[in-house]
Amino acid sequence: MQYAKRVVGRRVYGGQTTHLPLRVNTAGVIPVIFASSIIAFPQTVASFFQANNEWMQTVAAQLTWGMPLYNILYVSFIIFFCYFYTAIVFNPDDVAENMRKYGGFIPHPPGKRTSEYLDHILGRITFGGAIYLALVAILPGVPDHGLQVAPLPVIGPALDNFLSNNNLGWFTEGLHLNFYFGGTSLLIVVGVAMDTVAQVEAQLIMRHYDGFTGKGGKRIRGRR
Repeated sequence: MQYAKRVVGRRVYGGQTTHLPLRVNTAGVIPVIFASSIIAFPQTVASFFQANNEWMQTVAAQLTWGMPLYNILYVSFIIFFCYFYTAIVFNPDDVAENMRKYGGFIPHPPGKRTSEYLDHILGRITFGGAIYLALVAILPGVPDHGLQVAPLPVIGPALDNFLSNNNLGWFTEGLHLNFYFGGTSLLIVVGVAMDTVAQVEAQLIMRHYDGFTGKGGKRIRGRR
């Protein structure tokens, strides 16, 4: 981002180059929580009526962890809510307007063209973040339960037999290893740790300290 020079009184402002930070995972852990909550609702309803209802029993079985329907819905909801939350939090029109007001510009015409460019870039970044978030949410359960492929239509049984005959049965059956930290737990722990470090660093900088994440791992020391 380039900022044009502005003269206010006897002072000159602007005339510098900076950047606009765009997060790969703007939504954080919220899409995973929303996706889990939405899938849990039909699971709960099906569990109430599955005793004497064969159709409800099938629905409840298909919505258990590791089943194809569960995984497809889970990943789809995560990707959807990543884009949905990002669209709410980040408004390209407001960012482009603020840049125009303060004399900032990027190598695109200001106004609508800048907004469209930011929206295009953010959409590409969010796609990568959504895929990464879906993988983090799904993969921790594979060592325990595996990914069931047999219920898939047409190719499911053939793929299951192929994996079993090539010593890859652990992919569908799991290794029965208890992984106590799920994807959501890992995201929350890492997110809280990063936010805590950022807040501590900000407090140290406000009090004229170098902080503990500076260049070369310098020790905390006062600027005076």
